[in-house]
Amino acid sequence: MKQRTIFITGTDTNAGKTVLATLLMRHLRAREISVAAFKPVCSGGRDDAKALRSALGCGLTLDVINPWYFRAAVAPLLAARAEKRKVLLAEVLAHARQLQKRFPVLIVEGAGGLLSPLGEDFDSRDLIKALRATPVVVAPNRLGAINQVLLTLAALPRGVSKIAPVVLVSRPEPDAAGKGNLKFLREKLDGQCVCELPWLALNSVTASRQAHKTLDALTGSLAL
Repeated sequence: MKQRTIFITGTDTNAGKTVLATLLMRHLRAREISVAAFKPVCSGGRDDAKALRSALGCGLTLDVINPWYFRAAVAPLLAARAEKRKVLLAEVLAHARQLQKRFPVLIVEGAGGLLSPLGEDFDSRDLIKALRATPVVVAPNRLGAINQVLLTLAALPRGVSKIAPVVLVSRPEPDAAGKGNLKFLREKLDGQCVCELPWLALNSVTASRQAHKTLDALTGSLAL
């Protein structure tokens, strides 16, 4: 199949990006599609990158999946500066393009929200543009999600903002806004894939029937 790069971005930190990325990779592997993961930068811990590696079930090392890691639990750019290090866009792109050459599908996961600085003078939006990736916007399904999703879509490159799927991730204790969010965004974003992922813990290896339906809808929208 033609090489595809999917970029999982979020409306905020702890939006559910890693949960979706791991489930999506397992879903693709079950269909015998070769897939790689790339989490360019982690700060404050590597649990996300470790979860991606576990979901891959292949020989990629943690350092290949996550080449840049910093100790401080702050925005990656600030964490790097605290260690007197730099993450440069050219180096991140070179690493990603090596993975693109090796795998038909590359799942890239950003850090924090779309415009959170990943390195010197670049963020997830810059990576999406440079890699010609298809973004997937992940948002926690709670009060405020509508505004956050629409702001994120508006900030995406014009060529992909109208086609980016949106995944609302249910909360462990859902609030009253959840059902209304899904209905409104489907009306507002007529023609775009808007779906809901039931709450799953990061270490969960078994997706529910509803989760599989969401993944089927997402992969169909992405033509995977």
